[in-house]
Amino acid sequence: MSYGRCFTAWRAAAGSHWDDYVRHRFVQGMADGTLPRAGFLNYLVQDYRFLIHFSRAWGLGIVKADTLEEMRACAATVDALINLEMPLHVRICGAEGITPAALEAAEEAPQNLAYTRYVLESGYSGDFLDLLAALAPCVLGYGEIGARLAQEAAPDTPYREWIDTYAGANFQRACVEAGALIDRAVAARLGDAPEALPRWQALERRFATATRLEVAFWGLGLGLGLA
Repeated sequence: MSYGRCFTAWRAAAGSHWDDYVRHRFVQGMADGTLPRAGFLNYLVQDYRFLIHFSRAWGLGIVKADTLEEMRACAATVDALINLEMPLHVRICGAEGITPAALEAAEEAPQNLAYTRYVLESGYSGDFLDLLAALAPCVLGYGEIGARLAQEAAPDTPYREWIDTYAGANFQRACVEAGALIDRAVAARLGDAPEALPRWQALERRFATATRLEVAFWGLGLGLGLA
């Protein structure tokens, strides 16, 4: 499934960092079922905290947007994060005895702080395109991972619910819509040939940096520090 022209180009420009992200040992461990459960739960707790800030960043998109259409798209993504992704974390953690109160009280790991504050700062100091470039690796990368693992994962992997959520129609639709939003926003601000502009290279760097921070975030589930 295609998530749009800009995503395809930014993904290619990120080079090996993208494969480090979408084919990380953590991801492959979910696919074959070998990921330690404790590591997965540690990741989920941190990701719950991450999604709070990530939702705020998409909310900031409403402030940075130029049109009502862009505002609606950002609002729809906030809705998907809060009402689709976060309940998944609550369900899985709850089954393991981790309460919503414990999720709310969890201390953020350095990887979490680095990534979420980078995305928010991209929006605070930059414009709508800076924010979208920093946001894109998470939403669209998870969509790519979910779609691939739905085809490749072992039938008995204990991480099937996670995989099915990101491979599911609701999340995949959100990815397609996010990719279309990026394409429209870039075209409206940079024209039909943005790749020729210096601004484009800056957006590629935003995307690549966020991708590197995604790689470090997976390490939370494997006991790895910041790269």
